[in-house]
Amino acid sequence: MHKRVPGLLLGLLLAAACGGGGGSASDDPRNPGPPASNTPPSIAGSPALEVMVDDRYDFTPTASDEDGDALSFRIVNAPVWASFDPETGALTGTPGAADVGTTSGIVISVEDGTDSASLAAFDLEVVARPAGSALVSWDIPTTNEDGSTLDDLAGFAVHYGQASASYSELATIDDDTATSAAIGGLAAGEWFFAVTAFDTSGNHSALSDEVSKVVTE
Repeated sequence: MHKRVPGLLLGLLLAAACGGGGGSASDDPRNPGPPASNTPPSIAGSPALEVMVDDRYDFTPTASDEDGDALSFRIVNAPVWASFDPETGALTGTPGAADVGTTSGIVISVEDGTDSASLAAFDLEVVARPAGSALVSWDIPTTNEDGSTLDDLAGFAVHYGQASASYSELATIDDDTATSAAIGGLAAGEWFFAVTAFDTSGNHSALSDEVSKVVTE
């Protein structure tokens, strides 16, 4: 009996080493194998580097992740006058006269919980609005004069001059999402402004209510 014990023990050890049926080492819960690799996210976009006082700044990068991971954004050196959305990466805001100057080294990054990617650092300058200018703003219309839905809006036109209801100048804005326009090159004196919307066929709406501004040199 004593001579057969070593052989029995050897058989048990071999059975354990074989995994009880030829399974691979990766099947053993004690040896799960190497962790799955992560693909870093990507981010792209070209932010404007200048914004004028009282103009709205709006930049949102595009980002993606091949693994489908949830993404979040962060910013370094955000301008004090702007807001940042960590869910979309949007940097928005309207600087005032006190914000004239440059914010340097702004970096927007995206993270997937493991890795991150960043846009190149950029500087954003707030520029003072020049003398002899006026900022004209309006609401975007949604219906035609007959009450039907406006689905072919193409842009806006600012009519202005130095006599009420007599507009010698015209500025065309080919942007159906615009809500304001800076009109420059104005001589000293009182200026009067009205706005029309136009569609893709070139049809203009009636003039808006008139507003005025006194320009001083």
